[in-house]
Amino acid sequence: MIDYDLAGAYIGRMIEQRKLIDLVSVGPATLSDFDDLGITEVEHLLDKNARELYEQMQKIKGQRLDPCCEDVFRAAIEQARDPNLAPEKRVWHYWSKVRKGDM
Repeated sequence: MIDYDLAGAYIGRMIEQRKLIDLVSVGPATLSDFDDLGITEVEHLLDKNARELYEQMQKIKGQRLDPCCEDVFRAAIEQARDPNLAPEKRVWHYWSKVRKGDM
């Protein structure tokens, strides 16, 4: 039988131990964007919405951003929520296809 309290605690520890740079598709530019958005830890992504972050980032930068930035945010958010996310869903271009309706 599965001990869901123990499983939840384990997943919580996994999230706490990961760093933003550990997330697939997150590089120096995205780290800088996250910093501008006040996101400094993986757990800060748990309740975020990629579209809202994208719109906030455009306001901060004062210009239109490549829509793929939203996809990078989505890839990071989904990984934050699910440490065991399927590898194909960890890359930003998967979320580009979802956003475009190609999935």
